[in-house]
Amino acid sequence: MSQLIQVIASGLAIGSIYALIALGIVLLYRTTSILNFAHGEFGLFGTFMAFTFFNSLKLPYPLSFLLSLLAAALLGGIISILLVKPARASFNIGLAILLAALAYGLGVNLIISAAIGIAIAVVSYIFLEQPNRNPSELGLLILTLGVNLFLQGFYSLSFGSDNKILPSIVSNTSIKFAGASVSLGSIFTSLMGLVIMLLLWLLLNHSKIGLAMRALAQREDVAKAMGIPVRLVSFATWATSAALAGAAALLLAPSTLLSPSLLLDPVSKGFVAAVIGGMNSLPGAIVGGYILGLLELFVGVYISNELKASLAFIIVILVLILKPHGLLGKPEIKRV
Repeated sequence: MSQLIQVIASGLAIGSIYALIALGIVLLYRTTSILNFAHGEFGLFGTFMAFTFFNSLKLPYPLSFLLSLLAAALLGGIISILLVKPARASFNIGLAILLAALAYGLGVNLIISAAIGIAIAVVSYIFLEQPNRNPSELGLLILTLGVNLFLQGFYSLSFGSDNKILPSIVSNTSIKFAGASVSLGSIFTSLMGLVIMLLLWLLLNHSKIGLAMRALAQREDVAKAMGIPVRLVSFATWATSAALAGAAALLLAPSTLLSPSLLLDPVSKGFVAAVIGGMNSLPGAIVGGYILGLLELFVGVYISNELKASLAFIIVILVLILKPHGLLGKPEIKRV
């Protein structure tokens, strides 16, 4: 009985991380129809920022946690500006890289050079009007893959590939419950996951920007006709998605080691959780995350660790065969 309680507690903790990652993926996909392969790197950026805030700037860890979520959100929002209109973004990115490289060549600090490039990209996007062409979904998919590869290299270059230790907000102790020792870290991760999910629900259902996100997810052309600022809503959606990835990474890092490959496996499991629940269903992302987290722990403890490694992909194959739109997903209806 005690082992079962430990398995459930650990499964709920890892399920919370999978669910947060899946929520970010689904939120972005249902609102913008973009499948973001750089999702994990956005979260990793927030985690490296937390490490920097805590170790270099000596900020309190709770403050570092909040600032790193903001940093991840800003990165996601800025990337959205560069990807929304690729006909314009290609010009902006080229100009930004050129001026950032020039600044670095003149001896300016690398971080300042990068900031110059980002500022130039944003300003040119706003003020230099380019031909208005809607991007193809495949093109944006490839662009997010490119951003993923770029950020991986940037993290290795800037922070090194060695493992780092990120402390936890709670102490590394256990409490006794029904004869089982349950880690405070697992309890904290599960509770924080629920709090963040509740905050997301409040954002989407009880705020103007959340209602605008939901309108954009239904029909972008109608949202524009109603006067909804689509560009701002897109920025907010990318930022919220990145913040969810950042929260998942920050909850995971204290229980493992911080490195550029921290989210490699969890993000793949987050995609699986999104498919299990349904790519257009936020509740489905939560259900898929918890199902996957609990099943992984049960299979790993009671059956086989080797089977646990491939369980996620066995589940997703079964779901796609039996219920192609996911457990709570709905078939998309194309209007012509």
